[in-house]
Amino acid sequence: MRHQLELRHFTYFLAVAEELHFRKAADRLFISQPGLSRQIKQMEEIVGVDLFIRSKRKVQLTSAGAYLKKELNYIFNHIDFTIKQTRLIDQGSDGEIRMGFLGSAMQTVAHSLLVKTNEVYPNIRFSLEEMSNHLQVNAIESDQIDLGFVRLSRVPGGIQKKIVHTDTFSLALPITHHLNKENFKNIKQVAQENFILFSSDYSSLYYNKIMSICENNGFTPKVTHKSVHAQTIFKLVESGLGVAIVPTSLQFGFDLEVKFLQIPKISQKAELSVIWKTDNRNPTLSKILEFL
Repeated sequence: MRHQLELRHFTYFLAVAEELHFRKAADRLFISQPGLSRQIKQMEEIVGVDLFIRSKRKVQLTSAGAYLKKELNYIFNHIDFTIKQTRLIDQGSDGEIRMGFLGSAMQTVAHSLLVKTNEVYPNIRFSLEEMSNHLQVNAIESDQIDLGFVRLSRVPGGIQKKIVHTDTFSLALPITHHLNKENFKNIKQVAQENFILFSSDYSSLYYNKIMSICENNGFTPKVTHKSVHAQTIFKLVESGLGVAIVPTSLQFGFDLEVKFLQIPKISQKAELSVIWKTDNRNPTLSKILEFL
């Protein structure tokens, strides 16, 4: 009798693909290692391709195996979410939106979106997770989130991007710093200071804009600390370890001894965009996009 692919084959395959170690995958699945090896071999015979490269030292995915892993992750994520949405709808809910965001987004558009949605669609639920730009794009592609708030100049094909907020930049200083609204005229006044910046991992676009603000004014900042979290940056500024350049809207929501001075006479703006997958099948998303 010819074997057919079953759900267990995919479950076993993903375990090995994630662990890249048959014994660890077998322990995770609570089955024997020989049994797992037989199931994977059977799956390869049914599909007609090698999914793994096996050696005494390591296990690697083939190109076909890597593709299958990516697609199965998407399928399983979508199945899990579909079941969850089905239960919510049965309970009278309008469904759930899974939303990723940068910390700065919650000070502006993301917060307003949540408030507005709750006014019009109080039965829509939100699952929120602060994530980097890169992780949000990956999560959108793999159907782990529906909506993301990012600072990116471009996104992969199949993802829609819309600029939803344009912000100015401000200089963040310790509260005791000698510069204030009256005597702050140009960013060159802090050219000799240590700088604390958002890491390029947060957004290479954003990092490059900050560097260009300084370079356009005749200096390259001496960067002594980097972080992907605004709270960390402001805490370091408060401690007198340096100054920072941040989107102006980030000054709200933090109770720290830090002051903010909007940087005058610069062309750079901090752009925040919302992204979503073109073929997203979550029916609740269309209601959210109305507000954007």
